[in-house]
Amino acid sequence: MAQCAKFPDLEETGEDLIVLINSTEVEKLKQVKLEHQAFFDKHVETKNLVAQIFQDMVQTEESVSQRLLDTEEEVKIRVKELENLEEQLSQCTAKSQIADSEIQFLRKELDNLKSTEHELETLQHEVDEDTTEVIPSAVYVAQLYHLITKIKWEYETQPSILKGVHYGPDLATPINIDTSARSRSDVSDQLWSFVSTDW
Repeated sequence: MAQCAKFPDLEETGEDLIVLINSTEVEKLKQVKLEHQAFFDKHVETKNLVAQIFQDMVQTEESVSQRLLDTEEEVKIRVKELENLEEQLSQCTAKSQIADSEIQFLRKELDNLKSTEHELETLQHEVDEDTTEVIPSAVYVAQLYHLITKIKWEYETQPSILKGVHYGPDLATPINIDTSARSRSDVSDQLWSFVSTDW
């Protein structure tokens, strides 16, 4: 009976069974049998419910474990992607710094070129001012020499070579004089020899 004390329903059922045996009443025996059957059915139902709860709990644990493993794998993948992105960011930052340095260098070069361009424009302006005064007189002198000498010069020659054509009254005479091999007075005499003295 000490073990039955742990389960009051069993203890009561056992006591009822003893009373029934002592009383030998058939109706009570049927009643006890029905109660015992109900108790057994309830026991089986509870056992099945506990087994189902246990099975659900195992499935839930397996599902949670699998999700935990999947989550850990996903975290590893995300960590690796994050590391790759950090490396790419570092490379892009380095490239950006290099590009910034190149842009600074190019800006300095551009500023230097603008300064040089400004200087050239100033020089060009000065040259333009000088040439407006000098060139007309030079053109006038060149035209005057051509009218007097009737010589048409070739300008695309070596510095020491005089080339041209003298257009005389009867024929055209080519001129080809190497000034490095002759004195200036000889060259001058030869050129003046083409000029007619008939006025």
